Amino acid sequence: MIRYALHCDRNHAFESWFQSSSAYDSQVKRKLVTCPICGSAKVEKAIMAPRIVGKKGRGPATPPPEPASTPVPEAAPSGPTPLLMAQERELRAKIKELRDHIVKNADNVGERFANEARAMHYGDKEHRPIYGEASPDEAKSLIDEGIEVSPLPTLPTLPEDRN
Repeated sequence: MIRYALHCDRNHAFESWFQSSSAYDSQVKRKLVTCPICGSAKVEKAIMAPRIVGKKGRGPATPPPEPASTPVPEAAPSGPTPLLMAQERELRAKIKELRDHIVKNADNVGERFANEARAMHYGDKEHRPIYGEASPDEAKSLIDEGIEVSPLPTLPTLPEDRN
C-alpha cells in the first residue's frame, strides 16, 4: 500500500491510500479519485518528502527535508481531511478485527498450508479453518484446482499502532 498526498485543481489538500502507483494512475485516468471537499476529479500528487529508514528500522537515518513551499489558499485544509482520516481509521479497525478473528478461530499450519488445504479439499483430512503461508505459485495452483483460498489481510504498522 502507498499513501499519497494529493491536491485538486482548487488547491484542496488531502491524502489517500492506493494498492500501488499503477493503481493510482489507473484510478485517476478513470476519474475515480475525487477531492472529498469539492468533488473535483482534477487531482494531482502533491510534493512529498521521502521517508528514509535507518538501520534496523529504528527511525529516519537523516531528518526528512523541509517540505517544498507551495502557495495554498487559506481556506484549504492542511493535511488529511477529518472525513478521510475517520474512514481510514474505520477501515483499518475492520481489517484488524477480521485478521484477529481468523487468527483466533483457525489453525496456523505455516508452510504446510498448500498441502493441508489440498488434503481437506480432496477428503483426506477433516475440514477445519486454517491459515498459513503459500508462495504465489502455490496459491495459483490451489485456485487452479478449485480450492478456495484468500490472502490474510494485513496492514502496515503505523506509529500510533505501536503504543
